[in-house]
Amino acid sequence: MVNQELINNAIEIRERAYVPYSKFKVGAALLTKSGKVYTGCNIENAAYPVSLCAERVAIFKAISEGETEFVELAVVADTERPVPPCGSCRQVMSEFFESEMNIHLTNLNNNTITVKMDELLPFSFQKSDMEK
Repeated sequence: MVNQELINNAIEIRERAYVPYSKFKVGAALLTKSGKVYTGCNIENAAYPVSLCAERVAIFKAISEGETEFVELAVVADTERPVPPCGSCRQVMSEFFESEMNIHLTNLNNNTITVKMDELLPFSFQKSDMEK
């Protein structure tokens, strides 16, 4: 089931995006097991590699506040199809999200698909891969 309130939080935070170069605003809202919602918007920099996507801003805000258990995430952008997260965000998500966690991908027309973490990034690199 789609969490419309979470999507609305993502739409709202999207307006705070700092995107002077791409003009591509993205918003994300992350629900924790404690019931708190952390939001994030993308933040660009003239040196593109140091820019940060909305999904990672929300995740890192939650982690920095001590939250490590997550329920679901919503991501929104002004795209034709529901917006897919980039590869870097997918890898970060796979580090912190359970394989069955719902991720709602949507656009401003409310075209939404919900995928599980494992569907978004199958065969992801995991911390267990670093163990001998």
